[in-house]
Amino acid sequence: MDLSNLKPAKGSTKKGKRLGRGQGSGRGGTSTRGHKGAQSRSGYSKKIGFEGGQMPLQRRVPKYGFKNINRIEYKGINISTLQDIAEKYNIEKIDLETLINTGLVGKNALVKILGDGILERKIEVHAHAFSKSAKEAIEAKQGTVVIL
Repeated sequence: MDLSNLKPAKGSTKKGKRLGRGQGSGRGGTSTRGHKGAQSRSGYSKKIGFEGGQMPLQRRVPKYGFKNINRIEYKGINISTLQDIAEKYNIEKIDLETLINTGLVGKNALVKILGDGILERKIEVHAHAFSKSAKEAIEAKQGTVVIL
């Protein structure tokens, strides 16, 4: 056996339909497109979501709610996570660069420190926003809060 006599398994391949190649082909005349109408014409393409004249799904389903264009999306990080980072890397200053290097946030993310967990050491935290409880917890351990 070599490359010259390789062929697909019997019955695994089919010849494509050759449309519009005369009456002898068995698919001449209308070329499987039926008679008249938009779908029989060349260049026809149906609209996205078209359901044959039935009211399409995007028009049947009612609209509700709204998107606030002024919303600021923060990535929340708990105090317990800051505690883990401070212990693991033995650092007193946690800024945006530290959080990016540890893989907690992306480089363009806005960070908000949240108050879940217990802080056991004095740390300096740099972030875009702080919850009230997080700020109190950091300052209770004589840490500092720096808003970017």
